Amino acid sequence: MAKPKIFVSFDFENDRSYKYTLNMWNANSNFEFTCNDKSPSEIQSWNIPTVKAVLSRKINEATHIVVIVGKEANKLHKDRMLIGYRNWQNFEVAKAKELGKHIIAVQLNSLYEYPEELKNCGAKRVYSFNHDDIVSAIRRW
Repeated sequence: MAKPKIFVSFDFENDRSYKYTLNMWNANSNFEFTCNDKSPSEIQSWNIPTVKAVLSRKINEATHIVVIVGKEANKLHKDRMLIGYRNWQNFEVAKAKELGKHIIAVQLNSLYEYPEELKNCGAKRVYSFNHDDIVSAIRRW
């Protein structure tokens, strides 16, 4: 079976430590976490069309999208009118749905609101950030 290609959707300002943990699991041979991370490390542009193009390409290359649902996952972004969605995470989930990707939602806290685009989309739900549950959700697809 081919190794899953994972795109991680997360709020860079608040939840990047979770993204870095996923990368460490992938790099550490002691963990059974097999993915090729398709998230851009950092997009070197503030140009909205450029950011959208890079994110769209990376999501297209992925087989799965793991959405880190943190405290600010549904917060209104200052550039929401240009993005076309409430924020970048909503854009990423909408693009993943459009492309028919497998979506896994990892809710960091039960009080955190899901991104609008993630609601009622059939995503696999994980209710804590831990290795075994995330791997299990990816395998269930």
